[in-house]
Amino acid sequence: MGTRTKLIWVAILYFAEGFPFGLIIDTFPVYLRFQGISLTSIGLLSLVGLPWTLKFLWAPVVDLWGRRKTWFVGCQILISLVLLGTFYLDTSRIGPLLWLLLIIAILSATQDIAIDAYTIELLDSKEMGPANGIRVMTYRIALIGAGGLLVAMAGLAGWKAAFISAAFLLAILSFTCNKAPFVARHREQVDFAQGWKYRITEGVWHPLRSLFNKRTGFIFVMLFILIFKLGDMALGPMVKPFWVDRKFTPLQIGMIPGTIGVVSTVLGALLGGALTSRWGIFRALWILGIAQAASNLVYAAAAAMPPSEWLMYTASVVESFCGGLGTAPFLAFMMNICEKEYAATQYALLSALFGLTRSVSGAISGSATERLGYAAYFILTFFLSCPAFLLLGRIRAWTGKDRNVN
Repeated sequence: MGTRTKLIWVAILYFAEGFPFGLIIDTFPVYLRFQGISLTSIGLLSLVGLPWTLKFLWAPVVDLWGRRKTWFVGCQILISLVLLGTFYLDTSRIGPLLWLLLIIAILSATQDIAIDAYTIELLDSKEMGPANGIRVMTYRIALIGAGGLLVAMAGLAGWKAAFISAAFLLAILSFTCNKAPFVARHREQVDFAQGWKYRITEGVWHPLRSLFNKRTGFIFVMLFILIFKLGDMALGPMVKPFWVDRKFTPLQIGMIPGTIGVVSTVLGALLGGALTSRWGIFRALWILGIAQAASNLVYAAAAAMPPSEWLMYTASVVESFCGGLGTAPFLAFMMNICEKEYAATQYALLSALFGLTRSVSGAISGSATERLGYAAYFILTFFLSCPAFLLLGRIRAWTGKDRNVN
């Protein structure tokens, strides 16, 4: 199989990964707010994202049982069916809807495990560089499709048509992914109990213990990962409801924060990556981290002032772009502290900490906004970012050998 063919399959598979995530994180908050659901309930929607954080817990099951393709195709079919069911629920009863969305999240996270493993087995080492570029690009395109174009479609044709189209697209993806080429697996023949014990010991405990023993101060690293993007993550779940409450249409919401905002994030991440390479991780965390935190104040200004289209558009672009800026050195930091021997597992565990921040902060964002109002809450998210900078001195030794670490 040629490299070009492999990259085409990588593009298809990672679009399939990103689309359900975009539905839950970006599309449903807009839909629920238009249905009159409270901000508190919409904030609780962030807890639905926990399966993406905790997926490493059941990754051994996917690894030990069945074929990769069986897992991700089966999950795609089930997501499509469950998605149709969510639309026909009574939105005044938020509990059953959240449970169905949780099922979608679990299926989607399981699909991600299988797709990631399949991709690793599919590619040669020399193909992984181009493939990573493709996967990031198509994942972002999927987010634009789910959180941008689908919301815009709801503004033109109604929410029913939008959700049916999303379910139909997922069904097409499952049919397409079923055509993915067979990849031989070289796996030890072990029974499930032995495999589970081995993977918990060798795959989780040893890499984690190695991080603690690498050098002193890993507890500060964990705290830093938990709170560096806390302000950004606390702001995120309330952005789309804020647009709804400012009387913007689904078409406007889909095209500005849902599409242009995602593009701005990508551009910010690209620039942030270049600046991180030039400045070093430590300096970039300071400068780009401050830009990331301060950008929340633009949304606070938009909330404090009379409704204004240009101010809302500016807030969306600035916050998204600066969020991308801050993400680049943050991810570089997490990658830098991982040891090559345990890179995959250690990065997954560190990412789980970051994902926990997104879920927990999002869960309380709605109730906090209802009590404080949008302007005060958005200002609060800026201050939530500040404690991370107090930890930068403690984690400097972990930022690697760059020009700022001597």
